[in-house]
Amino acid sequence: MAGRSARVPRSAALVALEKLALKALEDMKAVNIRVLDVRGLTDVADTMIVASGTSDRHVRSIAENVIVTAKAAGRRPLGTEGKQDGEWVLVDLQDLLVHVMLPRVREFYALEQLWEVPQAQRRRSAAGARARR
Repeated sequence: MAGRSARVPRSAALVALEKLALKALEDMKAVNIRVLDVRGLTDVADTMIVASGTSDRHVRSIAENVIVTAKAAGRRPLGTEGKQDGEWVLVDLQDLLVHVMLPRVREFYALEQLWEVPQAQRRRSAAGARARR
């Protein structure tokens, strides 16, 4: 992928947005919250947060709280997907994507494994580069 390196520190604005989203998730009792740094892997976003809800209603409520909290902080979401069904709701906050899923849907799509494998390879590559110096 082009461009961004994971070794570059995250911007203060990104860290603040992550904290905002995490608080909104925690306030609605989202479970199994994972923050994934995807800088350097995709240009779509810098961070993905994956969380679960216990029912479709809970998933929709969690996502709606993320949206309301972001808007209150002046960060209007670029879009949302999946609110109708409530099995997997995506909230696009530009540099941050928030995925709220039912546990069975989350297990099936395994987003963490999709994005964490390259992170492990990236760490090995970085360690190899340091060893060659």
